[in-house]
Amino acid sequence: MPILEMKVPSPGESISEVEIAAWLVSDGDFVEKDQAIAEVDSDKATLELPAEAAGVITLKSEEGDVVPVGGVCCLIDTDAERPAGAPAPAPTPAPAAAATPAPAAPAPSAPKPAPAPAAPAAAGHVAGHASPAARKAMADAGLPAGSVQGTGRDGRVLKQDVLAALAAGFDASNVRSGWEGSRETRREKMSMLRRKVAERLVSVKNETAMLTTFNEVDMKPVMDLRKKHKDAFKEQFGVGLGFMGFFTKAVTTALAEFPAINAQIDGKELIYHDYADICIAVSSPKGLMVPVVRNAETMSLSEIEAEIKRLAIRARDGELTVDEMQGGTFTITNGGVFGSMLSTPIINPPQSAILGMHNIVERPVAIDGKVEIRPIMYVALSYDHRIVDGKESVGFLYMVKEMIENPERMLFGGKTPTEVLLGL
Repeated sequence: MPILEMKVPSPGESISEVEIAAWLVSDGDFVEKDQAIAEVDSDKATLELPAEAAGVITLKSEEGDVVPVGGVCCLIDTDAERPAGAPAPAPTPAPAAAATPAPAAPAPSAPKPAPAPAAPAAAGHVAGHASPAARKAMADAGLPAGSVQGTGRDGRVLKQDVLAALAAGFDASNVRSGWEGSRETRREKMSMLRRKVAERLVSVKNETAMLTTFNEVDMKPVMDLRKKHKDAFKEQFGVGLGFMGFFTKAVTTALAEFPAINAQIDGKELIYHDYADICIAVSSPKGLMVPVVRNAETMSLSEIEAEIKRLAIRARDGELTVDEMQGGTFTITNGGVFGSMLSTPIINPPQSAILGMHNIVERPVAIDGKVEIRPIMYVALSYDHRIVDGKESVGFLYMVKEMIENPERMLFGGKTPTEVLLGL
């Protein structure tokens, strides 16, 4: 009887082990080839583990176990036949709304009948207990605990159960807001990814000399440009004309003038990058992901927008690879999509700086001696003072501001056409 030993594949370079976050099948279940059988956490991402063959599965590790890359996590009896009358696994329902580099998808607008309550669970997970990915999807969609029927092991709620509930709708009258009057507490184990994020955030505070400088940007020129050309841009290139594309383009131009912003410390040496790999923070059902736009300095505005859209879709669908999130020389994060007016973003190590965008608010400003109402965005640059001097940080942020307020400067390395003509 041929038995396939399923070994943990390498999620990416430098990852030596993973944690079994959740089994999506039970011991002895019949699984199909490429069916998602587990969610595994690495120190960089949460990934789904697909079955390598069809057959009856035998689990060789428990949830919470740490398994080395290349270690056996389960066995699959490939000679086993599907049980009589057992239906084939249903395809995973599509998400209710498309994702962009923005907040997670909202709950459905039209309430529909709720899914049937979950059947009592066998010994093991409490009925309705959600897997990490399902719990995150429920929180993003505003679904209360216990509102989704679980089809996983011992009645566990899986991500596909949440997506199915969103597709079918749920009774909004059952959603209760605010405190429930209970004084219960609960403990949840931190995922390997969350533990790693916590370690990295503490290390930034302990190992860097982080400071933040601020400025404000008049967004009217870019907003007018978008309003005038967005339809033609969409028709020609098939992507929207967003603010992130303009900021990415401005950042890559400014990085060439201030190379320390694009550098990092390695022991007693500084590494300067002659390219700009820009990390873009993207909201996804699994949390905030930071994929990398490689060689953004060589891209046109349309190419940057297309790549951001591609990465956002892959983040939404949970298809980002570790390689797509590794590396990066500079990060841009947009708290404005969540309503943030001002923040001090934390550096993404080992990078030396991060740019924070915020919401756009109409404010009175003085223009040529007159008060006008303009759409203003506050921007923040957090930087490692060990590498970047104050003059460089302020100069970099001011250059980004000038290019957003005068988009034609992006064509001339941050200079105006007149400055280029005069050789200034």
